[in-house]
Amino acid sequence: MSLFEVVKGDYIRHGRSLTEAAFVSLAIYRYGHWALGIRNPAARWLANKLYGFFKIFILNVTKVWIPPQVKLGEDFHIIHAEGSLSIHPEAVIGDRCGVMHNVTIGTNMRGRAPIIGDDVFIGVNSTILGPIKIGDRVRIGANTAVSTNVPSDSVVIGSPAKIYPSLPIFAAKKQEKADV
Repeated sequence: MSLFEVVKGDYIRHGRSLTEAAFVSLAIYRYGHWALGIRNPAARWLANKLYGFFKIFILNVTKVWIPPQVKLGEDFHIIHAEGSLSIHPEAVIGDRCGVMHNVTIGTNMRGRAPIIGDDVFIGVNSTILGPIKIGDRVRIGANTAVSTNVPSDSVVIGSPAKIYPSLPIFAAKKQEKADV
């Protein structure tokens, strides 16, 4: 998929507004991620300088920090960009993930970052720290501090996090597929 198509999808997903902080932040991230892959050293240098200028602007206006090294899956959605969002450069985030405001994924300290599966929702003021794996279809509640691996089809709430291993609705769908 081209950079234009990905940004167009972000634009549609974030309310078709060029002034929406979530869309602008993602567009700058997408540009920075694209710029890292330019093969011509002079063009890459110029593109990265332009990204650096935009990054400073975005950080001061939106408080959303998504380094260009982050691996975001398709259909990533910043649900509210009214507070800060900080993602570790080595984080890997799967497809169709939704993130609320005031979320931290990883830290700026040494060490590896979280790997987050597909179809994950991360609630307001949540923190995901350490080299952990979050499975697919996980729901992380508001104000939750996650520092351990979380299996797929789970709900995680509280600080420290308490994991409820299976959502009945997902378990039923999984069983229906197995029966077919």
